[in-house]
Amino acid sequence: MEALTLAGSDVLRSGDVTHAAERARQRRFHWLALALIVVAVPLGIRTLIDGLRYRHGYGAAASFRWPIPHLPPGSDRYLPSVILILLLVSVLAVPLLAMGRSPHVLYRPEEIGIRLADVVGAGVVVEEVVKTLNLFLSHRVFKERMGGTPRRAVLFEGPPGTGKTYMAKAMAAEAGVPFLFVSSSAFQSMYYGQTNRKIRSYFKALRAYARREGGAIGFIEEIDAIGAARSGVGGTGREGIAGVVNELLIQLQSFDQPPAGIRFKGFMIDAVNRWLPAARRLRKPVCPPANVLIIGATNRAGDLDPALLRPGRFDRTITVDLPSRTGRREILDYYLARKAHVAELESPDLRDTLAATTFGYSPVMLEHLLDEALVWALRRGAGRLNWEDIQKAKMTEELGLAQPAGYAAKERQTIATHEAGHATVAWLVAPQRTLEVLSIIKRRSALGLLAHSEPEERWTKTRSEIEALIRIAMGGMVAEELFFGETSSGVSGDLQGATEAAAQMVGSFGMARSLISLDAAQLAGRSNIVAKVLSDDGCRAEVDAILDAARDDVRALLSQRSYLVEGLRDALLEREELIGGDISKVLEDAEAARKALIVDLRDAELKLPGGR
Repeated sequence: MEALTLAGSDVLRSGDVTHAAERARQRRFHWLALALIVVAVPLGIRTLIDGLRYRHGYGAAASFRWPIPHLPPGSDRYLPSVILILLLVSVLAVPLLAMGRSPHVLYRPEEIGIRLADVVGAGVVVEEVVKTLNLFLSHRVFKERMGGTPRRAVLFEGPPGTGKTYMAKAMAAEAGVPFLFVSSSAFQSMYYGQTNRKIRSYFKALRAYARREGGAIGFIEEIDAIGAARSGVGGTGREGIAGVVNELLIQLQSFDQPPAGIRFKGFMIDAVNRWLPAARRLRKPVCPPANVLIIGATNRAGDLDPALLRPGRFDRTITVDLPSRTGRREILDYYLARKAHVAELESPDLRDTLAATTFGYSPVMLEHLLDEALVWALRRGAGRLNWEDIQKAKMTEELGLAQPAGYAAKERQTIATHEAGHATVAWLVAPQRTLEVLSIIKRRSALGLLAHSEPEERWTKTRSEIEALIRIAMGGMVAEELFFGETSSGVSGDLQGATEAAAQMVGSFGMARSLISLDAAQLAGRSNIVAKVLSDDGCRAEVDAILDAARDDVRALLSQRSYLVEGLRDALLEREELIGGDISKVLEDAEAARKALIVDLRDAELKLPGGR
């Protein structure tokens, strides 16, 4: 097999695992035939003897009978005592024996309804997984012809819900081998030493399945629970940490351990060889390593013991990260094809918009979002979800359920003005941003909110973009000042966000007078960049200057465009919530009405006596 085939992007359908599984199947038939022969030969002998006796006139009554043992007379009175003793022994012994059993759950390939084609939105990861799978399926070719050492273990690392378990099941289904799933918590036991024993039993079961069926894949969920670093406070001497990690390290290199039958043959050969001269000694049987692939999954790879991550144990770490915008679009297409939806959602533009506004969502979160949208569809009596259902589900997931707060009239007007100020500044200083939701409905601790996002996925921000975000945060406070002459306590969250952004500009991003990064400074007890910046008088002054400049700019801006704030405020007081294009439409209508008013005033001025 060529190296290019092993490194291909398609799963090999014929490899060493397939051939080994076929040889194991044929061996099972051979053992079955041998067992049938063992049973058939005595029966044949008995039939032959009965025939000979009958032919020579002994009659059928004198036919040959195998001796059957009988209990001695009077032994039946001891039967209850024997049964009671056996029952007590079983009650005591069975739990002790069961405590050391492997806690895995076995999945056959045909029981797994997932394939790699179902893993969407993670193209690079799937490509690396396929290459790993091909090395597993053709391990003998890679080792014997190319001289390589096959991968024995890979680590899936990434945030929760990104599809690590999903990927592992798909690998086992594609490989056509047994999949032994186990959670790390299932290894733990209240008895000293039983955790290590369960780990040994698990790896023993993996080796047995691999030798019987050509290969096996073991998956350990949340492996950091049994593989945490042994160093640190309380890390030494605890069976739950040091001893368990040591056992795991040993078992990850136990794949060449021969089975009991081979070891017994080796013992007998050693016993015979002691009596033979060196030239005539028998050769011990050689057993190849079991073809096992261990997959560990964790979202805390930094907590793992370094010895686990060295080559020879976990040979490769594959990061299963949150999907990109393109990946989210693929995932949404995959799930929408399986969920009832209106024809409107077939629009590529709407799906692109949804992919853009779900930045930071994992595949599980995207599926849950669509499930929640179906719930909203059911509540309105429909059998298919639409765009409005998705938006309601998104707001519920991100912001919480709407809670009727019963605002007082003045407070309601203040909140509406505050949120209108945010939206107006966002529309003016960052026209590229998408205004998603503007609301004065209470959700969790927020009395009102403005949700906005980038139209494209961005991983970095320029100075002007960060300053625009600070201005947007100032919009609510300045609007309250202009319309009511004072501010409310509702500005606290805005000032917190603005201060954090300004502190990052000064202390991390080099966007102030000094290029020194305070992230590089190791201040005792200070891990927060805001605390580091504000503890320095010079940096604190620069943060003040950035915030003051942003407030002054927003004040000048809203003083000239107060009619936009008024238009949004009135729309919010009437409708309580504006979604998507409704926000921009209100602002555009207010702008058009202002221009029309200016034109009317000019025309009226021209019609006055002496007007020009």
